[in-house]
Order: sequence, then structure tokens, then C-alpha cells
Amino acid sequence: MKERIRDLALGWGVDDVGFASVCDYRSPNSPSIESLFPGARSMIVMAFRELAACESPSPQMAMSARLDLMEFSRSACYRMGRFVEGTLGSPAMTVPVGYPMDFNTPGKIGVGEVSLRHAAVAAGLGTFGRHNLVVHPRFGTRVIFTAILTKLELAPDVPVEINSCTDCGLCVSNCPAGALNDAGKTDVRKCLGKSQPFGMGANIAFWSRYGDATRDEQKAMLQSPEYLSLYQAGSIGYQYYCFRCFSVCPIGLRN
Repeated sequence: MKERIRDLALGWGVDDVGFASVCDYRSPNSPSIESLFPGARSMIVMAFRELAACESPSPQMAMSARLDLMEFSRSACYRMGRFVEGTLGSPAMTVPVGYPMDFNTPGKIGVGEVSLRHAAVAAGLGTFGRHNLVVHPRFGTRVIFTAILTKLELAPDVPVEINSCTDCGLCVSNCPAGALNDAGKTDVRKCLGKSQPFGMGANIAFWSRYGDATRDEQKAMLQSPEYLSLYQAGSIGYQYYCFRCFSVCPIGLRN
């Protein structure tokens, strides 16, 4: 059954597939799988390689490629969920690369209900690097993941034993926000402040200034490049303007 699932995903263009037992999944900040999907036994984790566009000096081109990848990965994730339920006869829960966050619970902002990084490690698709991202044995850092939770009993894959990360420190020294200075930790606020300059924080700051501005100042603000960028981000969704930890990592780099 595993090979049938793997071959199907690879046939769609998914780059790699791994399997993990729910009991082997460990995430320090996310809730237990049982609380999200009672009776779930296995995780099917799919890997999708980033295009070289993530190394473009143009954040617009890099993010455009990421949006393409997210659309493809979400589609493949949903198709796999349909296959598991419709053909294999097991209830399934999709865990795409991006999904709504819980902003009502303290400590949950920026924390996924299921950590795809920890799921990928449990499924034998890589190890954690110095930048706290998953380093795939072949693709290096340039990879994102989706997962399917299922009640099927699927034999887990063997975890990766050799860490491909050389601890060269390039991700740390090239992080413009200094978000990786403490080993084993990522300062999410610093990271998002730099990588998402038109995210939630920027929205709050803009509208706070707008409320205190005069009528003429408000009119000018609504015609400014800052507002147009915020409006675009609100229409498209969260946009990253920094892919530095991807682009500088030498592991899996295509010549």
C-alpha cells in the first residue's frame, strides 16, 4: 500500500514521500494529533522542491514562485486525501503548507496545528539544520512539505541518521533580522518583521497612523506605495520578501 501511495504522488510530480507513525511525531508547541483527529495512526508526508526562483534578488519573483508551489502542493495534498478516503477507505485529514491560524489562543500565533517540519523529520525526509528548517538529503533547505493524517496502519520510514547540515553558519550570518542568533531557536517576531514587511504588524502600524492623521494626510496615505503594498498583500495573502535562509544554504544547491 505504501508503494502505491508513493508511486501515485511521484506520478503527480511530488518530489518525495515519507511515512510516519503518529506516535513517533513530536512537536513541542503544536497540540497532539489525537486531539485534532482521534484515531489517526499514520502520517503521509509529501515533499516539494522550491524552484531556483527562491534565490532571485527580486522578492516579487521569489514570492511568485512560492505562490505557484503552494497552489500545486495544496492540490496534491487534497488529491491524496481524496485517494485515501475514496479508494483506500480510510478517513483522512489534509495538512497543507498554509492554512488558517488560531489568533484567539495565547501562544498559538505562528504555531501550526500540525508542525510539518516535525512531521517531515518523523517521516524520514530530513533532519533539522542550524536554521531550524528541515534539510532534505537531496534537496537541502529548498523544500516545503504537506501531510495527510489517516487511520490506516502504514509502516513508518526510517528516520534520517546523518544530518546534512554542516553548521557552516551561512544562514545565521546572512539573516538580515538576526532571528537565528540563538542556536536551536528562531525569533519569529524578528523573522516576520523582516520577511513580511507588509504583514500584520505593518497593517496595525499603518492604520494606527491613519487614525491620527488629518484628512489630507489620510488621502495621501491611501495613495502611497506603502498602502498599495499592504492592499496587495491583503488580496494575495502573506508574502515573504526574504528567502535568505533558503538561498544561501549550500546543501542541495543546483549548479
